[in-house]
Amino acid sequence: MSDDVVLLERRDDGVAVVTLANGKVNALSGAVVAAIHTIADDLTADPPGAVVVTGGERIFAAGADISEFGGPDEAVGITERIHLALDALAAVPRFVIAAVSGYALGGGCELALACDYRIAGDRAVFGQPEILLGTIPGGGGTQRLARLVGPSRAKEICITGRQVKAEEALRIGLADEIVAGDELHERALALAAECAQGAVLAQAFAKQAIDDGLSTSLADGLRIEREAFVESFRTNDSQVGVKSFLENGPGKAQFTGT
Repeated sequence: MSDDVVLLERRDDGVAVVTLANGKVNALSGAVVAAIHTIADDLTADPPGAVVVTGGERIFAAGADISEFGGPDEAVGITERIHLALDALAAVPRFVIAAVSGYALGGGCELALACDYRIAGDRAVFGQPEILLGTIPGGGGTQRLARLVGPSRAKEICITGRQVKAEEALRIGLADEIVAGDELHERALALAAECAQGAVLAQAFAKQAIDDGLSTSLADGLRIEREAFVESFRTNDSQVGVKSFLENGPGKAQFTGT
């Protein structure tokens, strides 16, 4: 897809794997951003059970393609396109897991931030080094990073441009798990496969309620939760889950995703 700079594989276990394949550094060129957007739209129109986003072994994804930079006019297009693409990825109605091996810097970090969950290899490195170019993150880094690690830590990371290694990333909430590098993809795929066998419509309701609630008041967030709770009972899976629990106890339901 898009000259193979980003690959999409739909596996038999219900997991969709999105792999950046734009050379050694996986720069987020305009073509890569467009491919991510197209794939995200495809995954929303025809959702899998879960999604894994990954890149290279040494470099998950570097930042934007600096050769495409120019002045303010070019900046308008770059930030708008990457915001639209990563917003589309974030809106995929399934659990989206970033499997981060090696460096995730600039736009690569922002790509990981747009996912629901980040599993890092033990040599993973995150960062928003745009300040070293005399600019700032333009792909959502100032907003999504602050929501994960808090405003003070996000300001320090963005203003110094320093790199955050895996152990610190886990400690501050930038990463959610760390595994040995050679176990990274196995762990991400296993978690995705587990989610894909679950009540995926209820998962989508939970994801949307959490995301929508973050941008509003507690009272409005609770209203969003009530509405999603009611909607979840319109699914076949809710009937299957309740019946299975009453007859067999927890954790034994065989969901159909309907």
